[in-house]
Amino acid sequence: MEITSTTNNLIKEVSKLAQKKHRNESKLFLIEGAKAVEEAFALGIVFEYIFILKEKSKKYPQFKNAILTNEAVLKKISTTQTPPEIVACAKQLSFTPNDIEKKDKIVLLENIKDSGNLGTIIRTCCGLGINAIILAGETVDIYNPKTVRSAVGNLFKIPFLSLKNTTDAKKLLPNHKFYATVVPQTNAKNIIGLKPYDKTVIMFGSEAVGLSQQALEIADFKITIPINKNVESLNLSSAASICIWEMMKNA
Repeated sequence: MEITSTTNNLIKEVSKLAQKKHRNESKLFLIEGAKAVEEAFALGIVFEYIFILKEKSKKYPQFKNAILTNEAVLKKISTTQTPPEIVACAKQLSFTPNDIEKKDKIVLLENIKDSGNLGTIIRTCCGLGINAIILAGETVDIYNPKTVRSAVGNLFKIPFLSLKNTTDAKKLLPNHKFYATVVPQTNAKNIIGLKPYDKTVIMFGSEAVGLSQQALEIADFKITIPINKNVESLNLSSAASICIWEMMKNA
């Protein structure tokens, strides 16, 4: 099959996946670029459609039912300024509370607003041995195209669950110890060399204000990264990388 018109009905529908509302309604999302599409394919992600630049189709013999197309169409459905040569439209993953509660090393993200930060943290979690992610509160949509790109194929390797708030997470995981990450303060444990409990949830808050009061209240411990006094805080994804590395290497 070949589509070369940007006004084609299917192309117009797929282009709407850049919008959260349409992703929620269709239960589909975009995967852009060869590496991410090939990772998803290898992990058994179900594709609704795959669009490939016609002159590059021989590079992807595994995608036998791909729709061949041109740069104009790929630009229409892609969310990047320079469209990749392959874009997939995939079915969203589905996880249950049971998938999460049996995991022992979990990262909870509360009210994260930056889609790039979310994708980077997902990649870090996969790389350092975290085995589940909870998205609490008003955290950005995990299927945001920028999040999917920033995760670089790792979104498909870890179970995740969206919950209304951190209290729901505590109810779901009553036997886990919850660690709240905070800026340096006297009642927080130094993250360096800290050995986590066997069942651990590490919580990170929004880029602007950190964790909510609710999250701090359910925490069993507060942890912090020692930094120079003339620096107020670290970038969220950088701080997450340091905390996850320190805790997982001592797990």
